[in-house]
Amino acid sequence: MYFVYMVECSDKTLYTGITTDIERRLNEHNGSKKGAKYTRLRRPVKLVYSEEYPERSSASKREYVIKKLTRDEKLALLSQSLDMIAKK
Repeated sequence: MYFVYMVECSDKTLYTGITTDIERRLNEHNGSKKGAKYTRLRRPVKLVYSEEYPERSSASKREYVIKKLTRDEKLALLSQSLDMIAKK
């Protein structure tokens, strides 16, 4: 299983990535040299969004799409996700 995830950095910027283990990846972003260079300079980060995919190919395609979104479009995606959770 692969996850496309978005974290909010301490400076309120958004970072999107892909992983097989969200918890491990968050720990890397927050306290390890394995975290992305971008997030290492903006710690701490917190998970704000994730999607599951069965294979790497579809997760990578989705990651690419999300990375191309503007900040406002990413915030709309987050808001839409929260609305869906609230309706459950």
